[in-house]
Amino acid sequence: MRKALLTVAIGLALAGCSLAPTYQRPEAPVPAQWQVNIQQANDFANTAWWEQFGDPVLNNLIQTALRENKDLLIAAARVEEYMGRYGATRGAEFPQVGANAAGARTRLSENPPLTTGENPGNSFQIDLGVSFEVDLWGKLRNATEAARAQLLATEEAKRTVILTLVSQVANSYVQLLDYDQQLAVTRATLKTRSESVRINGLRFKAGLIGELDYQQAVAEYQNAAVQVPVLERQIAQQENAISLLLGRNPGKIARGVTLDQLAMPQVPAGLPSELLERRPDIRGAEQQLIAANAQIGVAKAAFFPSISLTGFFGTASNDLSDLFNGPSRTWQFAGQLVQPIFTGGTLTGQLQQAEAVRQEALFNYQKVIQRAFAEVDDSLIAVSKLREQLKDQAAQVSALQRYVDLATLRYKNGYSDYLTVVDAERNLFTAQLQYVQSQGQLYTALVSVYAALGGGWVNEAERMGAPPAKVASSAPPAS
Repeated sequence: MRKALLTVAIGLALAGCSLAPTYQRPEAPVPAQWQVNIQQANDFANTAWWEQFGDPVLNNLIQTALRENKDLLIAAARVEEYMGRYGATRGAEFPQVGANAAGARTRLSENPPLTTGENPGNSFQIDLGVSFEVDLWGKLRNATEAARAQLLATEEAKRTVILTLVSQVANSYVQLLDYDQQLAVTRATLKTRSESVRINGLRFKAGLIGELDYQQAVAEYQNAAVQVPVLERQIAQQENAISLLLGRNPGKIARGVTLDQLAMPQVPAGLPSELLERRPDIRGAEQQLIAANAQIGVAKAAFFPSISLTGFFGTASNDLSDLFNGPSRTWQFAGQLVQPIFTGGTLTGQLQQAEAVRQEALFNYQKVIQRAFAEVDDSLIAVSKLREQLKDQAAQVSALQRYVDLATLRYKNGYSDYLTVVDAERNLFTAQLQYVQSQGQLYTALVSVYAALGGGWVNEAERMGAPPAKVASSAPPAS
């Protein structure tokens, strides 16, 4: 009897159908044309691109962040959480087995006599219980599929944190070197203007120039001087921001090379055709869509009967010595069918909710893809145009330096007033700062290219950090 019942249960379970819609990957909203000439992406996006900057300090900062950043540790813990959720959900597909043992010694009243046996007496019992829900409509399997997809989405969310973290550390370090370079330019300018103040002061005392020229020299010195504390404040705050990314308390950040000494990483030539397979945010969005699709099957299955089988096999005896004898055996098998009849619209509302969630996930998936293409296009345009801008700014700085030299020479020989020198020096200082800022923006744009492409470098970064949480790709597929 037990064997026949178990065979029927297994047969019903295997014959069960799934009410979830068949999942098909949506068409990707790929743009028809681009603002830049884009070819097939190469393998540069799969390497540890930050090492191409040629700064060991930057490499160490990124490795530290990958081990100690709190957001990344939170993301890793969340993966473990969803691994547990997946295991708990999948466990409902299998028979639930439990054991229970009990023993008691009882004395009954003998006035009037209530028993003819031994009084007081003993009783012992051991039961092995089994319960199993027949998954006729795929409710349990779809719930497992949804939990698995959510787990995979959580892993991709962790990889998105890695992508963002590495990019933030690199950009923040470049910005720090940018501030350092601006401070160096400002101090060099301040030194030059200090000498102008000294010389003009001597010439004013000697009666060779008027006070107007002297005060102009002092004013230009102060104009450069006020920039120093501003930059020093920005440097200190940037160091604190990097420390936070490293998972540390605010503090000083070591430097490797200067901004001028950073190597220029090679840019991947264009948009990759496999972008959808590499970016973790896109892969995570698709897993959320798969989960929402499976939840529709769970909601639909709630309309149909739920069949549960229960049973127990045990022994019972008044004597412990007879507990495992053949006559002491006890057993019971039972089946239960629950069919919703009237729920006041609850089940219909749950199905409507599941279908709407799937639609939301679909639109989000499409939005993430469009955003990815836009980010790649924007970053490639920025790299191209910033290189042109830097070339022109370098020529501008060179011309303004020559202009300052000539204006100073003409002033010393009495052919022009000091205002011409002041104007030339002011323009040179502004152009030098703008050139340094554009340098930083170019390196930031290069970082953005790799961040937008995603790719194998995210997995490489994950291996460089703390040991990753259990990989969901090794989880058994939903039945």
